[in-house]
Amino acid sequence: MKRYLRKLALFISVLGPGIITANIDNDASGITTYSVAGARFGLALLWTLIPTTISLIVIQEMVARMGVVTGKGLSDLIRERYGVKVTFYMMLGLFIANLGTTVANLSGWAASMEILGLSKYIMVPIGALSIWLLVTKGTYRFVERILLVACVLYFGYVVAGIMARPDWSEVTKRLFVPDFRADSEYIMLTIAIIGTTITPWMQFYLQSSIAEKGIKKEDYTASRLDVIIGCSITDIVSFFIIVTCATTLFPAGIRINEASEAAMALRPFAGNLSALIFAISLANASILGAIIVPLATAYYTCEAMGWEAGVNKTFREAPQFMWIYTSMIVISSLLVLIPGAPLITLMVMSSVLNGLILPFVLVYALRLSNDKKLMGEYTNSLSFNIIAWLTVGAIIVLSLLMVGFLFKQTFS
Repeated sequence: MKRYLRKLALFISVLGPGIITANIDNDASGITTYSVAGARFGLALLWTLIPTTISLIVIQEMVARMGVVTGKGLSDLIRERYGVKVTFYMMLGLFIANLGTTVANLSGWAASMEILGLSKYIMVPIGALSIWLLVTKGTYRFVERILLVACVLYFGYVVAGIMARPDWSEVTKRLFVPDFRADSEYIMLTIAIIGTTITPWMQFYLQSSIAEKGIKKEDYTASRLDVIIGCSITDIVSFFIIVTCATTLFPAGIRINEASEAAMALRPFAGNLSALIFAISLANASILGAIIVPLATAYYTCEAMGWEAGVNKTFREAPQFMWIYTSMIVISSLLVLIPGAPLITLMVMSSVLNGLILPFVLVYALRLSNDKKLMGEYTNSLSFNIIAWLTVGAIIVLSLLMVGFLFKQTFS
């Protein structure tokens, strides 16, 4: 009994980076993608979640393992192995991409607040100030606990999905039986589901948070379990978002473009409580995304440039880290509040940049995780490499297709 209690205590001490990273990837952009997929194609895209979950687990496990073994962030390792120049341009692209993602998250926060009857001109500054104080004044442990508690609110989507009363036999069938369609919008949403689930910032944030938390090689098994649980939970939430919109909005022919529209449209079909849960869950996801994406940006930019980084640091100890985080929050907040600001253009640009950068990030990660001088006995096995390279190859193709679709939509 004592042995199992010790194992449980070890897991709880390691718990955090994997669950937080994967869950917060279900930010405003992700929730919008899943909501639109369910509303426009019903359950037809549900099958994409199984290969997406497998791919996410493979990639996140590999990145987490590098963090545990080396005690360094991914951008730190890329700089050491491939030089400052390559790293600098990658960081610049990621800064712009993540700025667009942060704008999307604060826009989701603003929209959810307006659904709840609150002015965005009041709530965006309050939200921005709150998350800024949390990160700049709190410790890593305190911030992590807040984020873990907030992750529980994602289960609001599970409740909303159950309240929608779907046909579970049909849901099960659509989950395991692929439904391929030669439709440009269907293909675009298929790519978007994978693209919004596996993003560049996730890889950097996960490895950096593991390094800052100080997880060691002897904790590797527990860290891997943290990653697997996190990846599984995030796609369970995605599953219920699609099911909710597919059950309520799709049969009525209601087309939506934003997650906030889904929350409002649910009222006549699933009731006020379900719509309220959906809106509150969107607010939670948006504000968490607005915390983590700028934080990830500050982490990997400072690591890449060799600057001090970490939530446990003060402004005096890590000025670049704190100012990068602060600038992301301030710029994004101002853009959301400026009437007529080109938010859609910025969000599209960020998606294009993420799609272009992701293949490079994954190839670097794979090469680093197979470096015996760096990883020792913790390099990828042959079977893992086969799965990982196939996964990365598929993601590269899908990322390029997504970029092509976005360019076509923007300039046609």
